[in-house]
Amino acid sequence: MRRYARTLVAFALATSVVSGTAGWVSTDAQQALTGPPPGSAQWRADRALGAGLPDPERATPAEVSSFFAGLSADERQLLLVRHPSVVGNLDGAPLELRYRANSLALAAEDDPRYRSLAAPGRRILAFDPRGRGQVAEVFGDLRTAQRVSVLVPGSDNDAGTFDRKVVGHGAPAGMARTLHTAAGPGTAVIAWVGYTTPVGVGLDAATGALAEAGAGRLTRFTEGLAADGLPAPAVFCHSYGSVVCGLAAHRLPATDLVVLGSPGMRADDVDALRTGARVWAAKDPTDWIDDVPNVRFAGLGHGADPTDPAFGARRVPADEARGHAGYFEPGTDSLRTFAAIARGDAAEPATDPETTTDAEAALALEGATR
Repeated sequence: MRRYARTLVAFALATSVVSGTAGWVSTDAQQALTGPPPGSAQWRADRALGAGLPDPERATPAEVSSFFAGLSADERQLLLVRHPSVVGNLDGAPLELRYRANSLALAAEDDPRYRSLAAPGRRILAFDPRGRGQVAEVFGDLRTAQRVSVLVPGSDNDAGTFDRKVVGHGAPAGMARTLHTAAGPGTAVIAWVGYTTPVGVGLDAATGALAEAGAGRLTRFTEGLAADGLPAPAVFCHSYGSVVCGLAAHRLPATDLVVLGSPGMRADDVDALRTGARVWAAKDPTDWIDDVPNVRFAGLGHGADPTDPAFGARRVPADEARGHAGYFEPGTDSLRTFAAIARGDAAEPATDPETTTDAEAALALEGATR
């Protein structure tokens, strides 16, 4: 009987999404940007070094890293100048080279949406101007950091909106900057908008197609960090970004998966994620995501609520956060816990998840990090 009731709820969800009722916003469907970086055809044809270069689409990040390790400084510089858009987005290439390549690519870009990204001193680890644009930026010193975090945002994020000031702590750059400040020395945080996100709350947001494409790109990106000798990251996944992380979980080289404001991870529980990472979940009491049915039916919906005790994730206290974009607000219990996870000194509360309140979880976590 309970399964039948859930099916009816799922059918109602499907009907409301398709018909545009129940507050769902009708938006244009997004075409996922996939494949190799811009300029890859010219890169493949280049014989300036006397031999073929690693294929940007087929070579693994480890193979890319090995290739660059065998080059002289002059050879690296030659490729950087000839192919900045490839080098800047090539997972496994040395991060210092990627910073310089993306600086060149942004300097040559005349689209006003990306002007702020070209400001001196920014560490842009990836930049692709095609479509709505994709970007990744580093906060902190990634090469010397003992702990690394990757932040995966949800809907309405792209290279053009990356620096938006409205709800600053809810935008990717603002979230990453705030987390890095809270986590402190020895950490680095990457704001990764490396996939095509949904626009608005429509069919794209209710289905997993864009998340599937994003999961592959996120996996390759984190493999590139590992190939360049960087520590396995903690991955923070907001809203639709948690769907991406759920689909990528079994392939991600990560220490922790942290989902916040999640509509579901397309998994019934932590075991179904097939990950060795610790899984954490947060949802504040005023987040509208709590009104989204946690069901999957006919390709719509993303499944179980990761904050449900039955899911099996560690609880991140979020009583002090407000709204869907408030989890990184300075002074909140959620940000304090995120910072502890980013530093690697957070521990699971030694209490029963079925009965523990967020306040009790916060006290337990605070005691574990002293």
